[in-house]
Amino acid sequence: MSAIAVDGVSKRFRLQSDRAHSIKELVTRRDRSLDADAFWALRDVSLEIPEGSMYALVGHNGSGKSTLLRCIAGIYRPTSGSVRVEGRISTLLELGAGFHPDLTGRENVYMNATILGMSKRQIDASFDDIVEFAGVEDFIDSPVKIYSSGMYVRLGFSVAVHVDPEILIVDEVIAVGDAEFQRKCYDYLYDLRRRGVTIVVVTHSTGTVESMCDGAAWLDHGRLQMVGTGPEVAAAYMEQVNEAEREARDQAHVSEGSATGRADAVDAGVVITGVDILDPEGRSTSTVVHHDACTIRIGYRAAVPVERPVFGIAVHSVSGVHLTGTNTRIGGAETGVIDGDGHVDFTIDEVPLTPGDYELTVAINDEFVQHTFDRRDRAWRLAVREGGRMAPEGLVDLRGRWSTSD
Repeated sequence: MSAIAVDGVSKRFRLQSDRAHSIKELVTRRDRSLDADAFWALRDVSLEIPEGSMYALVGHNGSGKSTLLRCIAGIYRPTSGSVRVEGRISTLLELGAGFHPDLTGRENVYMNATILGMSKRQIDASFDDIVEFAGVEDFIDSPVKIYSSGMYVRLGFSVAVHVDPEILIVDEVIAVGDAEFQRKCYDYLYDLRRRGVTIVVVTHSTGTVESMCDGAAWLDHGRLQMVGTGPEVAAAYMEQVNEAEREARDQAHVSEGSATGRADAVDAGVVITGVDILDPEGRSTSTVVHHDACTIRIGYRAAVPVERPVFGIAVHSVSGVHLTGTNTRIGGAETGVIDGDGHVDFTIDEVPLTPGDYELTVAINDEFVQHTFDRRDRAWRLAVREGGRMAPEGLVDLRGRWSTSD
């Protein structure tokens, strides 16, 4: 059963860049075309979100994700199309937006929770849990205008999630908290999901989409590009992002080469030339054996010298679950300065993956892991086969030791 059904939704906004400044000007400009000032944030979007699922909306800034959330929440009315929602909604769009700075935390909790639909009896029963989750016990009777931004956000989040919603709408607000608070938020979202709450989240974290979301939709300039499982949509979206970045970088290098007369500027940077799987004897192979050694060799070509690049790999199941990942920086490997063709090896002494098929993501970044030179998402297949030992169930062998007391 669908908790949310979006059917052919379009949303148009009027731009106010050239607004009338007098009644006379307003009257004399009556024949102005409406479309001249129109901006379509959404165009003919249709999707269904199953009850009890966690669903992600992904896309670049300005793609229409937040507009769609607000249409679902009833904050915006679609210009055309319809939204059907089955269940009580709580929104995490702008945390603490209803707080009054001169009121105390206690007073704001009661006021904000009442706005969100809770009765006084319900607020009384949940008040201690709200304050404890927010971690503002010592300041609950102080005006919120003296709160730090973190305290403000924590209290707003705590009120919203204790409304006992059937549908929770989240717009990337968790990212503003500290690491400990983010962990508490995700744990609480996981608990809500187990209780059958439908959660719709806008996020730029593909890791969240891959690991936590049952389904996802990708929007681009207000149009729906893809609907599928979380891992499927995350992979397709990242492939498009990486391709766009490569094209922009290549175009910049072409322009630089034209300006300087250097034809080789087109190939500036580092690219992945291939990935090879090697068996314990160093021979190229298409399969590795569970518990045997293997080496993943990443080939590269650097058109110009690059200092201390970071090479990374990630392993996914064929269903898209992100199992693990590492890079040369985490492993403490110094890559120095690379130039021309070469390779970097990642050696696994005992393959911990259970027999099955897996996919590899490989990337090359700058030394601060802030800029990606090249990245190929789930582009190589890694086949793990059974050897002479019995393999455990699941995807990963924990390699622990059992012991019993006498």
